[in-house]
Amino acid sequence: MSTAHLVEPHLDGFQRDFDALRHELSKVVVGRAELVDQLLIAVIAGGHLLIEGVPGLGKTRLVETLADIVQLRFSRIQFTPDLTPSDLLGTFVVMESAGGRRTFEFQQGPIFSNLVLADQINRGLPKTQSALLQAMEGQQISVSTETFHLPQPFIVVGTQNSLEMEGTFPLPEPEIDRFFFKLVMKEPTIEEIDAILERTTEGPPPELLKVVDGKRLLEMREIAGKVCLSTPGRRWVAWLVAATHPDFPQASEAVKRYVRYGASPRAAQAVVIAAKVHAAVNGRAEAAKEDLAAAIVPALRHRILLNFEGNAENIRPEDLIDGILKSAKA
Repeated sequence: MSTAHLVEPHLDGFQRDFDALRHELSKVVVGRAELVDQLLIAVIAGGHLLIEGVPGLGKTRLVETLADIVQLRFSRIQFTPDLTPSDLLGTFVVMESAGGRRTFEFQQGPIFSNLVLADQINRGLPKTQSALLQAMEGQQISVSTETFHLPQPFIVVGTQNSLEMEGTFPLPEPEIDRFFFKLVMKEPTIEEIDAILERTTEGPPPELLKVVDGKRLLEMREIAGKVCLSTPGRRWVAWLVAATHPDFPQASEAVKRYVRYGASPRAAQAVVIAAKVHAAVNGRAEAAKEDLAAAIVPALRHRILLNFEGNAENIRPEDLIDGILKSAKA
């Protein structure tokens, strides 16, 4: 049964709030319009984000600016090899009352925030990354025998340097799969560098306005969830995800040669959810092929695992995805 009639009355307000968020981010972020839209789509969808790029491109500044314009509790955690799970999650401490009675009390760690920036996430030890994975996976954590629910909305944004490998620990595959989108920040153009210099070296920093709060983000997520998707559109996504696997009968020769394992069903879910948000942003009550196509690369690029030959030849997952999309149109 179509839910378009439930969505249409809310689309104008949805678009206004999204445009306001986009406008505030553009005061600080030069260019990168597509990346900004993908960031906001993932946040509204409630998905975790992985942002990759060389140092100095503004990955951290982008997330901090987002925290400034949404009224959410924000924590920045600098991942280092000596960061322990208790530094992330919190721990029980002994408290003594005025009467001398001692009790154990849980002191919350920085993970108890709505928006968590895991800076240089691949510098954390595997045991610390596992603690973060539990939070991303179940929206809750376990310490000793106690389980604690995390505040909602709960979004983790991880950043990592695409060049430096020394002293880093590759993210485990289950954790990678938990990231809704992977965004790649590219080098700015000469014009963009000039604009960055103008904004950062001349005059005061821009004044940022608060646009939405956690309650409104959850409302926008609910509105987007009611956007319709046709059966052919859903099957198109299913085919695309299946085509990333080398053992799929219709997989391309490149996928069969270079891919060890393709995207998971969670990737297909991310594409559909993101497409619904994208459709709502553009005032549509039903997701179109263009909405689905806009979500394919950020949702799949980190979920396609290359084999030895693919890594040795520096094959880009984006190129494999492009080939799959072309074959889907044929």
